[in-house]
Amino acid sequence: MARASTTSDAFNAVAEPRRREILIYLAAAERPVNEIVAAIGLEQPSVSKHLKVLRDVGLVRMRCQGRQKLYRTNADAIRPLHEWAGFFERYWRHQLNRVKERAEEMVRQNSSDQDALEFTSPNSNEPNPTIPQPTEPAPTKKEKS
Repeated sequence: MARASTTSDAFNAVAEPRRREILIYLAAAERPVNEIVAAIGLEQPSVSKHLKVLRDVGLVRMRCQGRQKLYRTNADAIRPLHEWAGFFERYWRHQLNRVKERAEEMVRQNSSDQDALEFTSPNSNEPNPTIPQPTEPAPTKKEKS
């Protein structure tokens, strides 16, 4: 089966990591091409090609301000991507909850191991019965006068 064109829909367009990177960068604010080039680290022609694909599927909008072209994300077009990815959020949350529970169990286990170690180890205020302790001389009886 032939792969769909990157300009056929938003899902195909964002399959390319650099386009996702551009979308993330544009999410904060409207930006000119030269800023996108500097931030992403691609050559200007490559950034322009990626922006064209993103524009063709409606994920990005462009406006001209004099000779400068400014790009911004189109939230309405991104919504289907968000909703689709949100469907899988419960799986991610479940996995994160499992990781959290495991980490908490490890902390509890380490804490109980530490408590057991402290219980069997001498405390600086309590003498250890296995180590001979200095003894005080026995009190002497004072004679009555």
